[in-house]
Amino acid sequence: MVPTVEALRIARERNLDLVEVAPTAVPPVCRLIDYGKFKYEQTKKEREARKNQKVVLLKEVRLTPKTDEHDIEFKSRTIQRFLEDGDKVKVTVRFKGREMAHPQLGRQVLDTIANNLRSAATIERVPLIEGRTMTMILSPAHSQKGSASPASQASSPVAQHSGSVSSS
Repeated sequence: MVPTVEALRIARERNLDLVEVAPTAVPPVCRLIDYGKFKYEQTKKEREARKNQKVVLLKEVRLTPKTDEHDIEFKSRTIQRFLEDGDKVKVTVRFKGREMAHPQLGRQVLDTIANNLRSAATIERVPLIEGRTMTMILSPAHSQKGSASPASQASSPVAQHSGSVSSS
């Protein structure tokens, strides 16, 4: 433990800065460092961390209750591409005029899309009606091939057979 006056003198002699690192500690902890270099390295680390982050976007796909089967398949492929990029997708069915009398048609459209994408997506929010729109939010499926393969190999007849062959 060095007195503050002594620490400042040592810092000036070495052309360094006296920086308080842990002010809440008893006694407070200080360090002799080049503060400009310290700040530069800190911002460099922050930039590197930001570069490695994946920003998840919420993409939206709009449909109507009268959307044809081929158009639903086409939109499903678009949604699948968004999901493969790691984005969440908000699927919206917009009702016009008397279409509000038949919300089950919009629900069928959303169910069809959910069935088409059951391997690539998980339903984050089930279809809900809000005013004249029915929305459902899909997020990318969390299927990790590395963790699923050992369990599937253990239950397969080939894995069991290879175990019995090695014993003979």
